[in-house]
Amino acid sequence: MSQDYQYTERATEKDPEKEFRFGEGRISGIASITLGALSLLAVLAYRYPSYLTTTELRQVYDAEILQIALKYGMYFSLLLGFLTFVLNKALNKKLGIAGISLTLLAFLLGGYSIPVGPVEPRTLSLGVDWLILAFLGSVFIFLTLEKLFPRYKDQLIMRPEWDIDLFYFCFNHLAISAILIFANYHVTHFNWAISDSLQEMIRALPTLLQLVIIILCADFVLYWEHRAYHEINWLWPIHAVHHSVQNLDWLAGSRGHFIQVFSERAMVMVPLYLLGVEQQTLNIYVVFAALQAVLIHCNVNFSFGPLRYIFVTPQFHHWHHSSEKPAIDTNYSAHTVVFDWLFSTYHFPKAHWPAEFGTTKPLPGSVWGQLLYPLTVHLKKKQQ
Repeated sequence: MSQDYQYTERATEKDPEKEFRFGEGRISGIASITLGALSLLAVLAYRYPSYLTTTELRQVYDAEILQIALKYGMYFSLLLGFLTFVLNKALNKKLGIAGISLTLLAFLLGGYSIPVGPVEPRTLSLGVDWLILAFLGSVFIFLTLEKLFPRYKDQLIMRPEWDIDLFYFCFNHLAISAILIFANYHVTHFNWAISDSLQEMIRALPTLLQLVIIILCADFVLYWEHRAYHEINWLWPIHAVHHSVQNLDWLAGSRGHFIQVFSERAMVMVPLYLLGVEQQTLNIYVVFAALQAVLIHCNVNFSFGPLRYIFVTPQFHHWHHSSEKPAIDTNYSAHTVVFDWLFSTYHFPKAHWPAEFGTTKPLPGSVWGQLLYPLTVHLKKKQQ
């Protein structure tokens, strides 16, 4: 069927009114607001670390060194905010005022000079530190790649529904403690399957081989969970929220119903828990999985050469998000393409990229509408 399908190029329209251009003050204004908001969140996290930071992440970074970065972020927010009053007759001064106001509030709450000391650990907290670091890292890495090597050059940074996906991004990172608690609780139900001899054997292997094993095992679980969300009718409305995005970029992958977010993290923890790999290997996998999850949604034009026959790449995963008929219910894998090959769900016309994204039936265009969508679908079916 796919051989007879007429592939077309995706059409993206440039919107001059929303496009970022140097010298108009809009870039500096939005940068000021962004840095101001992140600075305020960081200051709150320093003031209330037990409630607003994650125990696991605090072990990785130096809070005192990050205060230096906070200092420069706050001053840059002020500088960029004042710059909006100079550029283009101050048409974007409201953005500058907002950025300056957020930063001044951060200064009033203690700024970058809040003493750093021992933190009382709490089981449940908001991952404000995780949100800030993930946002800055994603913007620096993936947004830069999208601007340097775009697949769709006319696609805007603040494309349609970017604010909805930003909400999902924030929610997923702020809820990291709750997600980990749920995932850890879930895996305890598999204590009966733990084999000490197997775990000892796995840990005796070289780190690279351990990594290959957990990538394949995690991918196997994620493949079948993903396929279930597509092919079991009552599960699809939950996953449809993720597929409702119509413009793919680094932020689009964050869109997902909280039920799917929690279940995905819990299910992938099972093979990691049972295999019992070394902590170093587990850390490498977590970084690999996190980076790949963002990259495969990015608006980048990389072919990845022979690696595309092994790993899931942006072009491969973009086809999974396509609403074109040959691509529907294909390319379920998260890390490698192995299981799509094995189970006949592989769709990868290498000379083409999708022309259409989204679901065949449009979903509500609001966060609340999307979160309630599975329930509304269920109630409609019940009434029929």
